[in-house]
Amino acid sequence: MTAIQLNAEMLRNMSIIAEDENLLKRAAKYLRKLVMEKQADPTEFSREEFLARIEKARKQPGRQFANVSELDNYIRSL
Repeated sequence: MTAIQLNAEMLRNMSIIAEDENLLKRAAKYLRKLVMEKQADPTEFSREEFLARIEKARKQPGRQFANVSELDNYIRSL
């Protein structure tokens, strides 16, 4: 299903519940919950933040890593 189709389905469903205030409140509460889950994702970095972390790590000489996992853990700790 494409984004356009999903959007159309969402609008059709909203038009069905638009006259029921309780259903609208429940839908709004659930949507807020979804937004909070998206915002709370600790693994999601902006491009600028990611590049800043890499640059900070580059400025610290002498660090070598045995594997990618070790490097990943180090970058996340910055």
